[in-house]
Amino acid sequence: MKYTQLGRTGLKVSRLVLGTMNFGPQTGEPESHALMDAALDAGINFFDTANVYGWGENKGRTEEIIGTWFAQGGGRREKTVIATKVYGSMSREGETWPNYDRLSALNIRRAVDESLRRLKTDHIDLYQFHHVDRQTPFEEIWQAIEVLVQQGKILYAGSSNFPGWKIAQANETAARTGRLGLVSEQCLYNLSERRAEMEVIPAAEAYGLGVIPWSPLHGGLLGGVIKKEAVGGRRASGRSADALANSSVRAQLEAYEDLLDKHGLEPGEVALAWLLTRPGVTGPIVGPRTAEQLESALRAVELELSEELLASLEEIFPGPGPSPEAFAW
Repeated sequence: MKYTQLGRTGLKVSRLVLGTMNFGPQTGEPESHALMDAALDAGINFFDTANVYGWGENKGRTEEIIGTWFAQGGGRREKTVIATKVYGSMSREGETWPNYDRLSALNIRRAVDESLRRLKTDHIDLYQFHHVDRQTPFEEIWQAIEVLVQQGKILYAGSSNFPGWKIAQANETAARTGRLGLVSEQCLYNLSERRAEMEVIPAAEAYGLGVIPWSPLHGGLLGGVIKKEAVGGRRASGRSADALANSSVRAQLEAYEDLLDKHGLEPGEVALAWLLTRPGVTGPIVGPRTAEQLESALRAVELELSEELLASLEEIFPGPGPSPEAFAW
């Protein structure tokens, strides 16, 4: 495994991030534990989760599964950089009680203690704001975070799904009060979805945030979905199925798969390897459901993409270009 610094911090993390969103809803506890063991054995030390994972009546279940894995000992917690998130409502179905969501100081205080309890740990390495809170000023958010840092409950703060101007606003507010501010941004970014290159990634680079792409295979679209359909494999569903119904998207994916077939490469591995070549990217989040999927992701770390192949990928999936030129002269 290869490692890098998380943004401008001194924290070293693996170039792949283990995503745990499937733990609970799709992957049972024993299988989830086995995947975490395999990831740690392979050198992946950066695990990502969120307080709402588990969803519905099972919100928090994913953190609980990670917590029972930590509780097994054997250096699991000490070797792992654990990242979780706060913002989404933790109220149960049908409840509308206030202050159980967003980024008020009250909810941050409540949510971090609940995450620590579920994770069975005394601190969270990276505490991420899952979404922009349009109702809470950053002065209040940073005051709450500073208290948690002083209490030893968290080490760093990051954002997720922030636009570039909110990254700037957050870190300018933090700088005025002598605080570290955001050290990472977790955003939707992959070969097929490159809008983050216009504003988000430049802002992250300018402020020293590590970029952590989620959905690196774009819901499976970049994992060879057309070829899998042709051989009777797992069919696309949900957002991926809707995208495939678009003839231009389908043609783009066919060109992508044909290109990689000529080079003898696996589409999913190339999609991950491409992200690892992008400026500012710390590492993509991978959410394997099986050991085979984890092994495929690991191969991507060692995959070297030629300049010729990178140029061909750029032709198939052109980026938007930098702002403001992407939308102005």
